[in-house]
Amino acid sequence: MNTLGATWHWLTDPAHWAGDDGIRHRWEQHLVLTVVCLLIACVIALPVALVLGHLGKGGALAVNISNVGRAVPTFAVLVLLLLTPVGAWGEGPTVVALVLFAVPPLLTNAYVGMREVDRDVVRSARGMGMTGRQMLFRVELPLALPLVLNGVRIAAVQLVATATIAALAGGGGLGRIITAGFNLASTPQVVAGAVLVAVFALVVEGVLEAVERLAPRRTRDSR
Repeated sequence: MNTLGATWHWLTDPAHWAGDDGIRHRWEQHLVLTVVCLLIACVIALPVALVLGHLGKGGALAVNISNVGRAVPTFAVLVLLLLTPVGAWGEGPTVVALVLFAVPPLLTNAYVGMREVDRDVVRSARGMGMTGRQMLFRVELPLALPLVLNGVRIAAVQLVATATIAALAGGGGLGRIITAGFNLASTPQVVAGAVLVAVFALVVEGVLEAVERLAPRRTRDSR
């Protein structure tokens, strides 16, 4: 039986879907890890990006600092964190490493979205007597929303793909299927795990792309 046929057989075997080591349970772990890391990254990055984008100060520096994280491999960060006290906290190292990985696209897109809002619209809002808070939430954020959501989509897809490293630190997720396949020298299982991660990433991409399309479109001539 060739590899593709063996992989299909592995994926369609009901025994591989049930139990604590089954696909369904590993997928749930992967989903929870992705959502938790994405929410934490949003809480950290979006307020900073929106405020700096509104003020028009310090944003370039913040974006450049956050982008430094892209130059450091997430796996390297995970290994280093395992050597610190954070390593004693279960999924802690994985969560910290993934959050650091997700912050740059969130921060960059949100900041750029805020700065690309038509300045004439902002000046008109200020001329109408709006406060800074009102301009941020009623004018700038709605117009920047497409780019903000684009950053969320990019971060989410990257997290789905990268969360497989959780298995290397003893965590759960679909990465455990891949590492178990390596341990068993089972190529079909390794390929099946990779396929599951890829399909999950594509589904997340499709769902968030649909959400992004539903958002009000930003135009530079908005008034």
